[in-house]
Amino acid sequence: MSGRADSDLSPDTRADDADDADDADADDVGQGDVGHGDDVGQGDDAEDAGHGEHDEDDEHDDDTPHRARRARWAAVGTGAVLALAGAAAALLRLTGSVPALVPAAYACGAGACALAAVLGSRGRTRRALWLLIAGLMVMALGDQFD
Repeated sequence: MSGRADSDLSPDTRADDADDADDADADDVGQGDVGHGDDVGQGDDAEDAGHGEHDEDDEHDDDTPHRARRARWAAVGTGAVLALAGAAAALLRLTGSVPALVPAAYACGAGACALAAVLGSRGRTRRALWLLIAGLMVMALGDQFD
C-alpha cells in the first residue's frame, strides 16, 4: 500500500472488511433495536455522498481546457493591446524632440509584446506572460530616458 488516501486495498483486506461489516449489520438488526435498522440505510447514503464529492472533482477536470483556452486568449489580447500601445508611443515619441533611445525602447517593448501574443496563441502562456512583463519593463525603461 502506498499510504495515499485514494490507494486501493489489497483483495484480502477487502474480503475481511466486507465480512466484518456484514457481521456488524447482522448484529445490529438482530438486536431488535429499531434505530439501528435505520442507520444501515444511512451508511449507504454516506458512502454515496463520498462518491458525489469525487464527481465534483471530475467536473473541475472538465473545466481545465476552458481555463487553458481563457489563458491563451488573455495572453493574445494583452499582448496585442500592449504591442499597439507601444507602437503608438514609439511613433509619438519619434515625432518629438527626445533621444533616439526612447522610441527604440518603446518599439522593442512593443515587439516583445507582439511576440508574446504569438506565443500565447500557440499555447505557450507561461512564456508569453514573462515576455509581456519583459516588454512592458523595456517600455518603462525607455520612458525613464525621456
